Amino acid sequence: MNTDPRPTLIAAARQFYQMGWMIGTAGNLSARRPDGNFWITASGCPKNQLIIDDFVLMTLDACRSEAYLVPQQSHTQKRPSAETSIHAAIYSLFPDAQACYHVHSIENNLVSRLIMGDALPLPPLEMLKGLGVWEENPQVAIPIFANHLEVSRIADEICTRFKTKMPQVPVLLIRDHGVTVWASSLEGVSNYLEIAEYIFRYMVAGQKIGLELG
Repeated sequence: MNTDPRPTLIAAARQFYQMGWMIGTAGNLSARRPDGNFWITASGCPKNQLIIDDFVLMTLDACRSEAYLVPQQSHTQKRPSAETSIHAAIYSLFPDAQACYHVHSIENNLVSRLIMGDALPLPPLEMLKGLGVWEENPQVAIPIFANHLEVSRIADEICTRFKTKMPQVPVLLIRDHGVTVWASSLEGVSNYLEIAEYIFRYMVAGQKIGLELG
């Protein structure tokens, strides 16, 4: 990723706002730079009105899976997203990840309540190929994490679980909160998010008509 990713993140945020996934100031997007630092949306910014200065540059402490303001950061009046620790956890766990998106849709919140356990089984849809699953009748589940007011607790739980068992697909849910996806490119992360949200809409629609989703 040799060019500034912020214009792409701005365009994505506007698209997701229009789709109802980033209403108000909700949600956050980030992307890595070649030096390993990453840009993330600033806290409290309406996602349909982002500008270049609405991003904060962070550096990753790989030893502790935490992120810090880069010393030369010129916009110190901006605070990074409250979910920065989750992005830092993803970048620490997945060195190939170059972008990480976190959005709140009605569907991803609803599906997080379809099961009480810590993983959501997905229906064996053809669309799973879009998440890299090339199997006949695949059995895939998305990990679900509890929501905590202190977001760093969520990030810690993500690190703890994924260090023991890596997810089958680059997607995780936070119950009653939202979905997080990551990929090795900006194009890839947008595709993964759209595929995940399609599957969630399918599952919500299936529930309405009593469809067996397993």
